[in-house]
Amino acid sequence: MASAAPQGPTSAWGRVMLFFETIKFEHSVFALPFAAATAFLVADGLPDWEPLVWLAIAMVGARTFGMGANRVIDAEIDARNPRTATRAIPAGLITSRQVWVYMFMAAAAFLIAVSQLDRLAWYLSPIVIAVLVFYPYTKRFTWLAHLALGAVYIIIPPATWIAMTGDLNWGVTWLGVGAMFWVAGFDIIYATADIEIDRAQGLNSIPSRFGIKAALWISRSFHLVTVITLALAGTLLDAHALYFVGTGAAAALLAYEQRLISPTDLSKLGAAFFTMNGIIAVVFAGFVIAGTLVA
Repeated sequence: MASAAPQGPTSAWGRVMLFFETIKFEHSVFALPFAAATAFLVADGLPDWEPLVWLAIAMVGARTFGMGANRVIDAEIDARNPRTATRAIPAGLITSRQVWVYMFMAAAAFLIAVSQLDRLAWYLSPIVIAVLVFYPYTKRFTWLAHLALGAVYIIIPPATWIAMTGDLNWGVTWLGVGAMFWVAGFDIIYATADIEIDRAQGLNSIPSRFGIKAALWISRSFHLVTVITLALAGTLLDAHALYFVGTGAAAALLAYEQRLISPTDLSKLGAAFFTMNGIIAVVFAGFVIAGTLVA
């Protein structure tokens, strides 16, 4: 007798919570600190609460839309990967159509929030949506897909600056570059878990292209670039000394993250990816914000 198809939650609230679990809503902590730190740098102290709230809504809306798109676009790939086959869409707990509904709600929240910020941010907002949709496809044709994910984060500090000022600053652009290489570096680490299945499916990543040992060295080099560009950004922004303390703390934490894994031991991959990166983002942003408040 054929087994019954898995059933997802029947209540509206249950479906919403399942969607949040599907997109790992809690991982918004990776992106929000960079937006918050930039907002405090713009204000050189405590920013007005209203734009800060709209920025937070825009950030969460954009990330929710992007992760939803990632899950829908990659549903068939996830179904063929034992590690990801239990995700909600391939497991049949939620449908792609339901995810699209939540994605459009998230996109609406993003656009409404952006409309309350500088007009230039509104004109540039389609770029954000385009990058979020484009990223999931990149693993199908280039091993530089990690940098495509990083491109989502390179936007955050400049977009925040533009949203609050209608202008752009070279220092905050380098802050975005630092965020890009930070994310690309830890995404390489995460991709080591799927090296065999990626090769079997013809998917592209730095680990599947170069092997785990070389990939980890590339990840380390990306994180070195992160530290250098964060320091350069602080110099160009004439940031407080605490900014550079935060950069040093981020460097130490990145070094620790890299020490958690090796080509022969990936057992701490979860800690390296999920736990450490949330800590790094919050610690760095905390020092940056503190520097603007005591300056």
